[in-house]
Amino acid sequence: MKKEITGIMVYYYKVCPRKLWYFYHEIQMEQENENVNIGKILDEETYKRDDKHINIDNVINIDFIRSQGILHEIKKSRKIEEASILQVKYYLYYLQRKKLYGIKAKIDYPLLKKTLEVDLSEQDIKEIDEVLGEIEKIVDKAIPPKLEKKNICKSCAYYDLCFI
Repeated sequence: MKKEITGIMVYYYKVCPRKLWYFYHEIQMEQENENVNIGKILDEETYKRDDKHINIDNVINIDFIRSQGILHEIKKSRKIEEASILQVKYYLYYLQRKKLYGIKAKIDYPLLKKTLEVDLSEQDIKEIDEVLGEIEKIVDKAIPPKLEKKNICKSCAYYDLCFI
């Protein structure tokens, strides 16, 4: 049975197709990763007054919604901001497919005390349609994609799996 493409899968697609493949095939390495643990603590300790982790269809998991119609995604840093933006645009895309229009989004960086507004354009919708097709091609492969060494590899939870 084919799994739905989730927001985290869209994020991983932009970060690293290999990481996406491992995640999709339930090869989990995040439990012991220090960066993941820092992110969890940040999530638990910030925005405590807001309703958090709004899960829709087990496809998108919105960190919180503060004022009506604005969803928020919490990120530790801007290192892979392009992936974060695509993930949030996918949330907006998914909600539009559910006939929820006029939703806005923000990415919050509490450690940096910064916020980034994210909108969904017609061009973004076309890009996401293409990305979803690419994700399906990647996860349907029998083996993970070829290793592409990137600057972020050293801090990745899958580092040992790829390099050792």
